Amino acid sequence: QVQLVESGGGLVQVGDSLQLSCTASGGAYAKAWFRQVPGKEREFVAAITWSGSRTDYADFVKDRFTISRDLAKNTVYLQMNSLKPEDTAVYYCAADRRTAEWVISVVGGYEYWGQGTQVTVSS
Repeated sequence: QVQLVESGGGLVQVGDSLQLSCTASGGAYAKAWFRQVPGKEREFVAAITWSGSRTDYADFVKDRFTISRDLAKNTVYLQMNSLKPEDTAVYYCAADRRTAEWVISVVGGYEYWGQGTQVTVSS
């Protein structure tokens, strides 16, 4: 049974940093982060390949967020710097079973999802 355990969300101030982590078990690989606010669709934030060699970012987080992956721990991280109020959302980790070296940046590309962790950026 695949499980994704997320951690690291919280309440921060504008300009602060936060790191999210997601550990996968059960044969899936944690590879991406999406976010969602009430009334809107889930949107892509960042993704990484199984090996960690390639990454992709949404335009609105480039140069502020960094995704990384620890193969040994099967954990994906999202380092978020220079946080803005518009970054407030529930952040979801996504995983699949593929080891191919292409980055997937769409919701439909992932089979498994974490429970979500709230990130609130206060001004």
